Parts: sequence; structure tokens; C-alpha cells
Amino acid sequence: METLWVIINVLVLFLLVGILYWMQKKHYSFTKRVFAGLGLGVLFGVALQLIYTSTSDVVVKSTDWFNLIGYGYVRLLQMMVIPLIMVSIISAIMKLKGGRNLGKMSGLIITVLLLTTAIAAAVGITTALAFDLSAVNIQGGAAEEQQGALLQERLGDVQDRTLPQQILDFIPSNPFADMTGARRTSTIAVVIFSAFVGIAVLGLDRKNKEQAETFRNMINAVYGVVMRIVTLVLRLTPYGILALMAKTIATTDLAVIINLIDFVLASYVALIVMFIIHLVLLAIFGFNPLKYVKKVFPTLTFAFTSRSSAATIPLNVQTQNKKLGVSEGIANLSATFGATIGQNGCAGIYPAMLAVMIAPTANVDPTSWSFILTLIVVVMISSFGVAGVGGGATFASLIVLSTMNLPVALAGLLISVEPLIDMGRTALNVNDSMTAGVITGKVMNEVDKDVYNDDHIELDMVQT
Repeated sequence: METLWVIINVLVLFLLVGILYWMQKKHYSFTKRVFAGLGLGVLFGVALQLIYTSTSDVVVKSTDWFNLIGYGYVRLLQMMVIPLIMVSIISAIMKLKGGRNLGKMSGLIITVLLLTTAIAAAVGITTALAFDLSAVNIQGGAAEEQQGALLQERLGDVQDRTLPQQILDFIPSNPFADMTGARRTSTIAVVIFSAFVGIAVLGLDRKNKEQAETFRNMINAVYGVVMRIVTLVLRLTPYGILALMAKTIATTDLAVIINLIDFVLASYVALIVMFIIHLVLLAIFGFNPLKYVKKVFPTLTFAFTSRSSAATIPLNVQTQNKKLGVSEGIANLSATFGATIGQNGCAGIYPAMLAVMIAPTANVDPTSWSFILTLIVVVMISSFGVAGVGGGATFASLIVLSTMNLPVALAGLLISVEPLIDMGRTALNVNDSMTAGVITGKVMNEVDKDVYNDDHIELDMVQT
């Protein structure tokens, strides 16, 4: 009987997929189909929760089949990350008239990412204090204790690494290994390698123009093919969001959320406040925040459901370039840097909140200015090289807590609500990278305001 219910659930999912496909055939806009996928996924997940339970074998086996669509889509996006980064950055740099713009462009993006991370840390600290959060009052079970032990074990991999050693990890020693994602800093390493290739082509222009032109034509051809593949994959977004959301809602343990509801609420209050700060920054630089929200919402929806900043890079780049009018070079750099540097949610708010919560267990006053200022600086510096995939926030927290001499094992107490909070954190990470791209484009006069103000541009209408 259990197998029958699993089959029925899978058939219902395919029925919902059929509805989205029908909407596509009827030429509903990409945004409407993304929202439809989100809504249908939530309703289906709630129905599974009510009919079964989040831990029932039927739900576990059903969502295992859902993963074919949900995480299959995520993997297709991850497949495109490295090729997209390489050809886009090489292509963008080849179009520059010198290397000066590249340095200014990168510096501005990183500056915005780091400054907003410092602000995010301050928001996290303020929120944790306002909600009076403390790890002393949280009770953990066997799973939480096991997670705490694993965190303590992982601490050995990071606590002895100095800041110069961590920065050194960004430099590729084997770019081909980094193309496979062999290290947590592989994405940044690929960016650096691609930048060297692009700069080398600029230099070759002066030495051997014919060779440079041959390479340009080759890269332009590869770029065209890669962007076509990206467009094809992005059209699967509504289906991926449907399956991811259905699985997330169906497998969420409501009892655990209720037990840690204060932390969940405080986390989302901090995330929303930081998102508003992003919009204020955009308004200061002359951009309409409402238009921005409308254009980026589908991308943030995917980031929310996939919990992967790295997987969102292709959609992030396309949104910045095709919907916000940001130049290709800035869009690629900000999306890539934002997936590994200065993540406002995972590397800013979350570690800061944990430090405030855990400080009383180590007899440290979290309200003292020395603690707060030190924590903000540590969070900002530690935000370099955080992986843009699930678990990145945990790694960032390990670095911050160990640097602040706080016990890391207590962070394991929050494992039960980690997926729920990680969705919001990832969306904020991606939003920060897009904010950095738009602001940098404004400063460098590389934003097409006509594109930004055009409300009718859709990603699936581009490069058809």
C-alpha cells in the first residue's frame, strides 16, 4: 500500500509539471510560471504534511523521486557554473581597452560585498540581542549532539589557518583541478585563472594581432554555445522550483521549528532588515527599488529553494545583464565573487547571531562594545572564501566562533532548523551580489537604464 501512495504522489507531481508546461505553451511569462511553480510546490508540500507526516516513509520515498526534477535542475545549473564563469570573464576582459577597468571593477564589487557584510553582522548582533537569544536555553537531542561533535572535528581544518594562508588558497596552482570544484575556493581560483587568460589576450593584441583575433573568435563561438545552453537550462526553472519547494515543505518538521521559533523568527527579521538595507542602497544610487524587486524576484525564489549561491550564478548573471542592464563583465564578476566573498546571510548575519547566543556560555558579555566591534571585524574578514553551497554558513561560523574563542559545538543545537533558515540566507547572499553588481555598474557608468526600467524583458525571451 505504501508503494501505491508513493506512485500517486509522484503522479500528482507530474500533473503539476504538466500544468506548468501548459502555461509555457500558452506563452505565460517566465515570472508568472516561476510564481506558479512556487505556489503549487508549497500547496503540494502542505498537502503531503497533512496527509502523512514529514518523517513518514511515504514522504521520504516520494521526495526521493521529486529530487530527480528538483536537484536534477540544480545539478544542471551547477554544470554550467564553471564554463559560464570562464567564457564570460575572458570575453568581458577581452573587450576592455586595458587592465585598469578590471582592477577598479573588482575592487568596487569586493568593497560593496565586504561593507554590506559588516552591516549584516551588525544587524545580526542587534537582532539577537533584541530577541534575547541564548544557547543556554536551547536543549538538543542526539542529532544535535552528533552535529556538535562533527563541528568540533571540522574545527581542526580551519582554526590553525591564518588570514594570509586563507587568501593564498584563492590562487590556483592547478586550474584544471579547480574546474572540477576540488577546493572550497575553486570558484574564485577559476575567476583568477580566467582573468589571466583575458589579460593575456589584451597583451597579445600588441604582440601578435592575428593570434589574438583567432583566440577571440574561438572564445566568442564558445561563449555563444554556453549562453545558449544556459538559456535552455534556465527555462526549466519553474519545474525545478516546484519540486524543490514541494520537497522542502513536505519534509520540514513543524514541531522542531516551534521549539526554536524565536531563533527562526529572529533570523528572518534580520534577513528582511538587511534586504531592505540593500534596497535603500540602490535608491541612494538612483535606482527604483520596486522595479528591482520585480525583476530579481524569480532569481531570489530559485536561490531560496535551491539553497545554493553557486548554483544560482547562471540565473544571477542573466538577471543582472538582461533585466537590470548591468554589463556582462560586472555581472559575471559580482555573481561569482558574491558566491564566495561577503555573503550577507551565511557569512554575515548567521555567524554574528551565533556568536551573540553562545557568548554567555563562555562568560562573555555580548553587549560589550569591545566584543561587538571585534565580532564585526572578524565576520567581515572571515567572509572570504565561504563556499556558495549548503554548509557554507557552518564553515563561516566555525571560523568566527574559533577566532572569538567561543565553543563551536553549541552551534550544532540549531541543526534542526538549519535548512529552513538557510533558504532565506541564500536568497540574501544572491541579492547582495546583484546589489554589488548594480552599484558597481552605476559607479563605472556600465548600467543600461533603459533595460533597467523596461518592465517587459523576460529571461526566456532572450537569445531564442
